[in-house]
Amino acid sequence: MLVNLNDVLKPAQKGKYAVGLFNAVNLELARGIIAAAEQTGSPVIMGTAEVLLPYGPLEEVSYYLLPMAKKAHVPVVVHLDHGLKKETCLKALELGFTSIMYDCSTDSYDENVKKVKEMADIAHAYGATIEGELGHVGDNEGSAEGSSHLKDPSAYFTDPKMAKDYVEKTGVDALAIAVGNAHGAYKLPPKLDFERIRTIAKTVDVPLVLHGGSGLTDDDFKKAIQEGISKVNIFTDINVAAVEAEFKRFSNMNKGLIDLIPAAVEAVKQETAKKMQLFGSVRKGAPAQQDVDKIVEAVITELMKRNKI
Repeated sequence: MLVNLNDVLKPAQKGKYAVGLFNAVNLELARGIIAAAEQTGSPVIMGTAEVLLPYGPLEEVSYYLLPMAKKAHVPVVVHLDHGLKKETCLKALELGFTSIMYDCSTDSYDENVKKVKEMADIAHAYGATIEGELGHVGDNEGSAEGSSHLKDPSAYFTDPKMAKDYVEKTGVDALAIAVGNAHGAYKLPPKLDFERIRTIAKTVDVPLVLHGGSGLTDDDFKKAIQEGISKVNIFTDINVAAVEAEFKRFSNMNKGLIDLIPAAVEAVKQETAKKMQLFGSVRKGAPAQQDVDKIVEAVITELMKRNKI
């Protein structure tokens, strides 16, 4: 079922688990992600990012993301990650994306607030949700986002007091924070500022987002979620898993594309399911028993009415 961020992140925030965002620039990635979500009964956030549009144009990606989300038996958010331009965010909303991230983190604080507030009003008018970023999450070398190396990353960490002001002024539904995380694969083990996560979580009332999840240790994830992270972004791990599976299948040239597709889908499914287990979202996407009871009761009532006629 197609939902927005509030539908999956509010319960995650309350239940102390996290929901994964997995980017799907092609059908194989999307199939693997949905298969993992349905197998584990997990809610999931699926989408793409502006820097990934050269590999899968936004409109073309929408052709499969939205129908797959609507048909899924678990809650699925279709999300534009790291929208860098206003026009891209507007196009995503027009196409039917239920959530966007407008990344103005490299702008001045006042400009970030102004631009994101404007976009939040527009997104909410569409019935969609919006994520903002305060501080700046850097990029590891070779990441899809580029290589914006920061000499002193801690100088760009999210300030808890500013976070409260930012959330109140912009009206964002989720907040991406910089706490020692970075996009892409880590060459050295990252050192997350867990105390900062805890402080921000106590300071703001919206769910917190951890970008640059690929490459973090299981303990990093568990502790970050325990301290207040409700959404974790993953791409590198599933992207690499798909390629490794295809290489193993491509042992000689007597192969075609259709020989590789099943391997890629299965690898993405397995890697995504592992993350869902780790994030604690397994079975959190199944309908609550009381909801099931209400549906059954409604069906029985309707059948009884028909029999009377």
